[in-house]
Amino acid sequence: MSDGAPAAEPRGPRRFEEAHTPPIPAVDESKPGQASVQLSQHRTRLSTHRTELSMRRTGMSFQRTRLSAERTLMSVIRTSLSLIGFGFTIFQLFEKLRERGVLANVRPLRNFGIALVTLGILLLIGGIAYHMKFMYDLRAERRRMAEQGLIHAEMAFPVSLTLIAAVLLLLLGFAAIISMAFSIGPLG
Repeated sequence: MSDGAPAAEPRGPRRFEEAHTPPIPAVDESKPGQASVQLSQHRTRLSTHRTELSMRRTGMSFQRTRLSAERTLMSVIRTSLSLIGFGFTIFQLFEKLRERGVLANVRPLRNFGIALVTLGILLLIGGIAYHMKFMYDLRAERRRMAEQGLIHAEMAFPVSLTLIAAVLLLLLGFAAIISMAFSIGPLG
């Protein structure tokens, strides 16, 4: 910036105060009752410290699990896209060869292309359904743990761009299968 004003910090999740390990208290060993109470209080502070660290790790594990589910859906998208694209290409190739009179009977090869596209669509439907159920269950578990005070859970899960891409690919797959089966649509 030219006016010398500092740039605004990007917004993110609220940061928790750094939790330092509580120091060991100095105790007067000549008073065993008081020393015992002081050490007991110190153990309580240590336990609270460990609980805070555990809550943070558990909260982060939900984020790692969510990202793992996103990667799994991306793998399903890759496989489905390959099947749909390859099936559509086979179908179009043999359809063009039939139109030019190079091959007379291309029906089995065209059916193979349709079968690959159908398989890609079914795989994608299964992947989307699995992802949505998994994320619903993960959110429910996270909400339950937050209500019990076991995790902080202040940051909501973002919208899944991978799921949006999967749905768009599914629509494209349906357009391809309709185009192949009925010779209509933008892909025909």
